Amino acid sequence: MRFSTRAIHAGQKPDPVTGAIMTPVYLTSTYEQETPGVHKGFEYSRTGNPTRTALEQNLAALEGGRHGLCFASGLAATDAVLNLLEPGDHVVAGDDLYGGTHRIFTQVYQRFGLEFDFVDASDPQNLVDSVTEKTRMIWLETPTNPLLKITDIAEVSKICSGRSILLVVDNTFATPYLQQPLELGANIVLHSTTKYLGGHSDLVGGALITSDDELQERLAFIQNAVGAVPGPLDCFLTLRGTKTLAVRLDRHCENAGKISRWLHDDSRISRVYYPGLEQHPGHEIASRQMSAAGGMVSFVLADESEKNAREMVSRTGIFILAESLGGVESLIEHPVSMTHGAVPPDVRKAAGLSDALIRLSVGIEDVDDLIEDLDRAIG
Repeated sequence: MRFSTRAIHAGQKPDPVTGAIMTPVYLTSTYEQETPGVHKGFEYSRTGNPTRTALEQNLAALEGGRHGLCFASGLAATDAVLNLLEPGDHVVAGDDLYGGTHRIFTQVYQRFGLEFDFVDASDPQNLVDSVTEKTRMIWLETPTNPLLKITDIAEVSKICSGRSILLVVDNTFATPYLQQPLELGANIVLHSTTKYLGGHSDLVGGALITSDDELQERLAFIQNAVGAVPGPLDCFLTLRGTKTLAVRLDRHCENAGKISRWLHDDSRISRVYYPGLEQHPGHEIASRQMSAAGGMVSFVLADESEKNAREMVSRTGIFILAESLGGVESLIEHPVSMTHGAVPPDVRKAAGLSDALIRLSVGIEDVDDLIEDLDRAIG
């Protein structure tokens, strides 16, 4: 089955009792057992819930993986992956990450003996130079958040191959519709399902997908042992979102492409970050490993003033000033005071994250309205 068909049908069959087309929301904590330890596949909803199982199978199919696991948030999924490691293990990560990811690395797991190095992963040689005998994981975002840097996933997978290094790719920005990291050599794909997969800004969730049976067994143990699982209603809402993922992403990408080109040609803008632009340094790689450039755009005003950036993001009307991304509505934010506020200023500066940077999550509204809104707000 092709992507759009899998998005609607994978993991989901009509309810055998009622014939309901939509996967039911199984609001139950426990399940009847025929005799002790003998049941119909479910015993306790922390361990497994039919609504969650349908979503896990759906997401695995969309990513081209064999196994899916869902969590209460993207950071809960991140936590599960980090639990694969032992004190003293070393992780090499991109230097432009979601602020919450940087925070859990440096302020939570570093205290327990894990070591982290952050490098510009758009040049794989930087990863090679940072790998040590203790390195057990390389962590990528591509495109990154919020500078939209691009990393060649297949090239990085060669670095990991034969070295007992796991390659983890956060595919939240691209989604499986635009990019398939497992096919390019990743071991684990991570998602914040809060974003494009849910698509309607009404749920919080996370997911991991892998084709490695041993990794699945270890991650499933962690999922059950730690218990950071999503409720069935959030799983139901995410399933609703994946059904329209393809049609939504087509519009997100179309709108983002037009807005990025408009910003690029506007003298009031000094820099635009969008991998769909030929001027983007990662454009060639993005064109090779992504089917389209996505719905996220970042830019800096010509005066590069943090004060003016803060004022500009507060003047939009259709673009809503809010954190998060990937919903049908357009959002605007100032990363250093919002989503990336937990990243120390010196770390942001080293990664090239300007205090004047503005990030757009371009929605599916009429693009002319969105451009007019930005035009008025820029002033």
